[in-house]
This record gives sequence, C-alpha cells and structure tokens, in this order.
Amino acid sequence: MIATILFGLFALLMIIGVPVAIALGLSGMLAIILSNLDTNWYGLMAVPQSFYAGLSKYPLLAIPMFVLLGSIFDRSGVAQRLVTFATALVGRGPGMLPLVSVVVAMLLGGISGSGPASAAAVGGVMIAAMSKAGYPAPFSASVVAAGASTDILIPPSVAFIIYSVLVPQASVPDLFAAGLFPGLLAGVCIIIPAVWVSRVYGLGMNEGSIARPPFFKSLVEASWGLAAPVVILGGMRLGWFTPTEAAVVAVFYGLFVGMIVYRTIKFKDLFIIFREAAELSAVILFIVTLAGIFAWALSTLSIIDPITHAVVNSGLGEYGVLAVIILLLVVMGMFLDGISIFLIFVPLLMPIVNHFEWDVIWFGVILTIMVAVGQFTPPLAVNLMVSCRIANVPMESTIRWVLWLLLGMFVALLLVIIFPGIATWLPTTLNAK
Repeated sequence: MIATILFGLFALLMIIGVPVAIALGLSGMLAIILSNLDTNWYGLMAVPQSFYAGLSKYPLLAIPMFVLLGSIFDRSGVAQRLVTFATALVGRGPGMLPLVSVVVAMLLGGISGSGPASAAAVGGVMIAAMSKAGYPAPFSASVVAAGASTDILIPPSVAFIIYSVLVPQASVPDLFAAGLFPGLLAGVCIIIPAVWVSRVYGLGMNEGSIARPPFFKSLVEASWGLAAPVVILGGMRLGWFTPTEAAVVAVFYGLFVGMIVYRTIKFKDLFIIFREAAELSAVILFIVTLAGIFAWALSTLSIIDPITHAVVNSGLGEYGVLAVIILLLVVMGMFLDGISIFLIFVPLLMPIVNHFEWDVIWFGVILTIMVAVGQFTPPLAVNLMVSCRIANVPMESTIRWVLWLLLGMFVALLLVIIFPGIATWLPTTLNAK
C-alpha cells in the first residue's frame, strides 16, 4: 500500500508538471507520514537529515566544477577548433560532417561530461555547417543529439559520479575507466548509421565542394582542447589529484585556455559563465538532495525487499530480468532525466544486481548507456531539445532519423552485455598495476 502511494503520487505529480525534485520530496514525505513513522523520533525528523545526507558527499563537489568547465569550454571557442581539426582529419564528402559531429562531441565529452552542454557547443557550430552542405536540419539535430549522448559515458562523467555516490563500492576512477571503451564503441555505433543514411538518402551532396582545412594548422589550434582530457584523466591516473580535485584543475586550465591562449573569454564574461554554471549545478544538486528523502522512504519502509523478491522469483532468469530492466529504463528514459533515473532506480535495482552477482561497475555502465539513449529519445530527450532549438525544427521531425541512431546505440548496449570485458577490462587492468 505504501509503495503504491509512494510511486503513484510521484507519477501523478510528474504528470501534472511538478518539477521532479519537488515530486520526489513530496512523495517521500507523504509515504513517511502515512506509514506512522512520524510517531517515532526517526519519522519526519528524517526529512531534514536525509536532505543534508544526500548532499554532504565529497564526490558531489566535482559536479559544479565539471558543469563550470563545460560552460567555460563552450564559450572559449574550443568546439570550433575541434571541428576544424576533425574536418581536416577525415576530409570532405557525403557522411563526413555527421562523422565529425559525433567525434567532436566525444572529444568534448572528455572535457565536461555533460550531454546537453556538448549538444549546445557542437550544435552551435555543426548544424549550420551541415545545412550549408545539404543535410536536412532534422537529420543534423538528430546526429548532434546522439553524438552528445556519449558524453556521459566518456570520462569525466557526471552520471558516473552520481552512481558512485549511490553505490560506494564502485569508485569514481574505476567507473571513469570502465566508461571509456563503451563510450568509444557507442560513438562508432552512431557514426556507422549516420554515414550510411547520409549516403543512401543522398544527403550532404554539397559537402565535397567545401574546402578542406589545412591539417597541421588546425592541429596546432585544436591542441589545447585535445590536451584537456589528458590533463584531467592523466592527472587522476598518476595520482596527482582526486576526481574532485581534477575538476578544479580542469576549470583553471579552461580559464587559462579561454582567457590567455585563445582570448575568447573576457573578464566581463566570467559573471555570465559562473551564473549559468551555478544555476545548472543548483538544479542537479537540488534533485539529489530531495531524492535522498525518496530513497530513505524506500529503504526504511521495506519497499525494496518485496519488489526484489517478486523480480527474483519471477522465473524469468538472469537475462530475462536484465531484459525487463532494460525495457523499463528505455520507457523511463523517455520521460525522466538521467539523474532522476539514477536516484530512483539504483536503490531498487542494487539488491537484484547483488542477487545475480553482477559486477557493479559493469551494471553502472549498462545503466549509463540506457540514460544516454534517453537523452535523444523523444519526448523528453534533453540533448535533442537543445539541438532542435538550435536547428529551429520541431522534435517530431527528427524521429525518422533518430530511429537509425537508436539502433546503433542498442547494438553498442548488446555488445557490452555479451562481452562485459568491454567495460571491466580497463579498470581491472589499471587496478592490477
């Protein structure tokens, strides 16, 4: 009964348009009140305690820094220089600009780890260029959104930081290492259908007539952006700093590049950059804190155990249960943002993960791939919202193109499920040294 109230009220509040953070907090509080826990000392007193406990976790300090880093590189002109270099590297011709879009989005993922930020940065440069080359705007928006979805897999990743907070046995460095190859695989699986569709449908026929940038000049100009992931990940690997400290170092690196090297960021721009980063960070962390109330209600009111027991004893078997989880996450990804999916479903799914003895690092990568799928699957599709706004097209016009790219992502997901070593080999190897 309490479980029905908890999830039913949350769903109702979401349907009527209540912000997800408020919906999580209110549904959790009502479940606590109706369970009569409020008659005990740990009843409603748990609300402020859970609110604080949800926020007072050291790894969460990295989130505002990586969000700020994304804003800095978005305004520094790094995206434009990476596009020029990638274009010089792959050349011109049908399907090459979509390839460049995905590659640059993946490179930016190695800097900020934010899909919407990458979609804005890449879309601002690539959508106009692709339209000039003869690609339909809905196709361009779809490719940019799908390419940006790989950013939460390629380290550093805000999604992996959230997962590590929820699953302490999965460390941030291990998750960052685990996401590298699946992120690259996802990018390749998006590039293949994007290039194939371009050539089959005769898109981008004007691309070959556009001049190819000089390689070495573009490489030199893009070198500061290319070096950013090396600074961030290399410093963590060498033990110079923790992921949180790496985020701070990366912010100063980004400011140096934007203000000293490229001189595209002025002192007057800093207030706008800091304000944008603060607003987005506040939204993320507010969801995290109020989700702590929801999670406390789940665990304390014994809601998780009956659900776990029902799933485990359903007779579906290990892979049947995994298929159901994936289907559930596909549906939820169409209506919820990635952070909410992590905060709601990880506490529910971890007992199932432990029962089947799945590797928590591998499962974190699977869950993150599903969140990435949701970032460009309508109707929510935060990446697609950003790219469609830049392309000035309605989201429904992208569906025929998005389906091809979704197919590629599901191929990547299937490969990671069949071959878990794609996710687990690198962290295992690094820990063995």
